[in-house]
Amino acid sequence: MATVRVAATAIRLLHLEDSELDHALVLAHLKRGGLAVQELRIETRDEFQAALREPWDLVISDYHLPGFSGLEALQLLRERQQAGGDPLPFILVSGQIGEDTAVEAMRNGASDYLLKNNLSRLAVAAEHAMATRQTQRARIAADGALKASRKRLSELAQHLQTSVEAERHAIAREIHDDVGGSLTALKFELDWIRRHASQPEIERRAASALETVSHAIEASQRLMQNLRPAILEQGLVAALQWMTSRFERRTGTVCELRVGAGVPVDGPALQERLPPGVPLVAYRTTQEALTNISKHAAATRVVVDLSLTGGVLSLEVSDNGCGLGQADLAKARSFGIRGLHERASTVGGWVDLSSSAAGTSLILSVPLQGAAVADEPAAAGSADDAETTEWSVL
Repeated sequence: MATVRVAATAIRLLHLEDSELDHALVLAHLKRGGLAVQELRIETRDEFQAALREPWDLVISDYHLPGFSGLEALQLLRERQQAGGDPLPFILVSGQIGEDTAVEAMRNGASDYLLKNNLSRLAVAAEHAMATRQTQRARIAADGALKASRKRLSELAQHLQTSVEAERHAIAREIHDDVGGSLTALKFELDWIRRHASQPEIERRAASALETVSHAIEASQRLMQNLRPAILEQGLVAALQWMTSRFERRTGTVCELRVGAGVPVDGPALQERLPPGVPLVAYRTTQEALTNISKHAAATRVVVDLSLTGGVLSLEVSDNGCGLGQADLAKARSFGIRGLHERASTVGGWVDLSSSAAGTSLILSVPLQGAAVADEPAAAGSADDAETTEWSVL
């Protein structure tokens, strides 16, 4: 009957050992365990650092070396790995090693430790250490791929946010140029008909049509303002004042805006201190927060705090509503909150959300020094478009 021979596993071994006899003993145990070894024996720190420039599968080190120690070698390996190097299995051996030393070595990243007078499990320990290394490599590769995927996803989300604002601008422009212009012209014509009507019935019909057109113009203006906050032309504080007062009128919920002492009330002065894109992000964050409050919070009071301290712009929207549970935050389609995080990241900021039975607080923080500059579309409101917020009203 033929004998099946299993090929030995080939490994590249870097052996820190000052005794030729002990080196031969280690090789014998590895060979007996089925490992084919390509080895390099070294003794000094300089030799060890030079050898680390080459690829190795395993490091076995004596504890006591001339002017060097196994723990120092382990520390060098640890520093190499922290600098982005490949994780390298490390087995510490010694003629006499204390328990404290062994524990310290394992805590610092050693794969195993053995006594020189008992190397029977050296081959098993070596194979286990190299298998662990493969697992570490796979985890590092997976972490890198996940990080790259998250970066691409974040870039895509930021691009979508910018695209949405550009599309809002285009739609607002269409509403102003086409719909708004046509409705205004129609209102002039209907008013002329009303003033020149010879019959009371025609005059009443014309007046009714004028009223309908006026409502349509007002609705179009609201749509355009929601799509494109040209109110930001007057500054972030003015825009937030307009938004909070409008929210209070529309919902009946008390809504207070509080501006910190460090925030210039003068619109141009504040705009000069804010990088491009930040006012729009703050405006949209407040808009989203107030929308969520009106839909879900059942609040009777809302406070919007704007502050500028230590080079960080902070915007907090808090309410005394029913609060959010973990289930609400974990909803698969909870895109509003996720969108706030992505929108904040476009200007280098972040969003913190906390909630309890006493209410919910959403905080936007944006460092102004070195803040990322988002590609803010012209939709945010340019000087030559300031007139687009008002149409002729008779």
